[in-house]
Amino acid sequence: MRRTVLMITVIAAAIMELIDTSIVNVALSYMSGNLGATLEDTSWVITAYAIANVIVIPITSFLAAKLGRKNYYIGSVIMFTFFSFLCGQASNIWMLVACRFFQGMGGGALLSVSASIVYELFPREKQNVASALFGVGIFVGPTIGPTLGGFITENFSWPWIFYINVPIGIAVALICAKMLGEPAIKQQAGKIDWWGILLLAVGVGALQTVLERGETDDWFSANYIVILTVVAVLGLSLFVWWELKVAGPVVNLRVLKSKNLSIAAVLTFVSGIGLFSSVFLTPVFAQRLLGFTPTQTGLLLLPGALFAIAGLIMTARLLQRGVPPVAMITAGMLLFMLFAWKMSKIDLDAGSGDFYVPLIYRAIGIAIITVPLSTLAISGLPPKDIPQGTALNNMMRQLGGSFGIAMVNTYLTRRNAVHRTDLVAHITPGDPLVANRIAGYSNYFVSKGATGYEAQRQAVGLLDAVVSKQSNALSFGDTYLLLGVIFMLSLPLLLLSSQKKTGKPVVAALDH
Repeated sequence: MRRTVLMITVIAAAIMELIDTSIVNVALSYMSGNLGATLEDTSWVITAYAIANVIVIPITSFLAAKLGRKNYYIGSVIMFTFFSFLCGQASNIWMLVACRFFQGMGGGALLSVSASIVYELFPREKQNVASALFGVGIFVGPTIGPTLGGFITENFSWPWIFYINVPIGIAVALICAKMLGEPAIKQQAGKIDWWGILLLAVGVGALQTVLERGETDDWFSANYIVILTVVAVLGLSLFVWWELKVAGPVVNLRVLKSKNLSIAAVLTFVSGIGLFSSVFLTPVFAQRLLGFTPTQTGLLLLPGALFAIAGLIMTARLLQRGVPPVAMITAGMLLFMLFAWKMSKIDLDAGSGDFYVPLIYRAIGIAIITVPLSTLAISGLPPKDIPQGTALNNMMRQLGGSFGIAMVNTYLTRRNAVHRTDLVAHITPGDPLVANRIAGYSNYFVSKGATGYEAQRQAVGLLDAVVSKQSNALSFGDTYLLLGVIFMLSLPLLLLSSQKKTGKPVVAALDH
């Protein structure tokens, strides 16, 4: 009973943290109006959380060893919960941004340490089952975040997307205070690597800001984007040099000497692009172009989420029976590529039924990638390096998500401009089809009481809106195809991995 309660508690904490990476996406316009801020300033609410998350995740192993896992975990839960409450209380945009940053600092441990707790609760021969259970949180969290945020914002108000964390956080802290113990094998932490922490914070913070804000401010036309790009390159370069030089690094980059970990890290980055970008694109396409409500959009994603849970359980069993992780990863990536191709064919006449099958392909594909990638990542590591290797692997997923969303935003904008130019080039006053379309629109507006001149002007405006909507739809199709191409190009990396022939399957660990 204790094991079940503790497992549900820490998985709930991880899901809560992952939901918060995307729950605010659909509430930005509400926040902007309520706090009297521009939409550009309000988007820092997303950026601040992502920056803090990515800074903390790779050093969670060090902090847990230094502070004690129980103290660090419960302290992080309290920090996350306290700043969630303050986010809802924010009276101006910059107070909200600051609170989101500290909320993200607390949230970093909820993902990484929760996984290590789940693995300890299972015997070694059943740890692929633990991988599957924790994988549910990794997949479901980002998927339901926008839908849950939209539902709460529509039916209550935006502060409640933060207040909802408070009772869950309090419950997690109380249960863990009573039930959570220290790991059986404690890691030794040396002196605090302050320079490593500083260089990581500066380098990753600058990089994350560039990725999150680049498209909004037209990339390198903004001076601060240029400066932050230089800071990111210098900061991360110095970080790598320092961590390889110092005796007790905060992030042990030497574990990347493992070929399997290096390959898994790249593929995890790619899977992060697919996971976060697809869950960003699909709700936007459904709501902005097809007019779906957040609730309808959530129903689109629900069947896929259910299939994903089944896929995770199936994956764990197949790994237990000795199916190579590489085979599972290949199958998952092919399914995601099929999803991308199917979604690229969806047009403005699509209904909800057109989404279900492609989204199920996506869900199963990502689901059967998650656990085997984690297994592959640690397959060449000695036990003492597994926590550091899995923390790095998880950071790559988060960075992949940030990079992916920045990439698809930029690509959507560029492809939309190209398609609009192409469509407008075919619209000429002498074209009978164009003339008939404008005449039909004009007659409609005249029937509604408009004068001849007003009707003509409104008809041209309506035609322009139709062109814009169509060019948007075509750009979404191109972007889905781009995701499929990225997966296809990364697939050959699996040929470079090496699989040890052992009597038992390698135990997977998503994060520690």
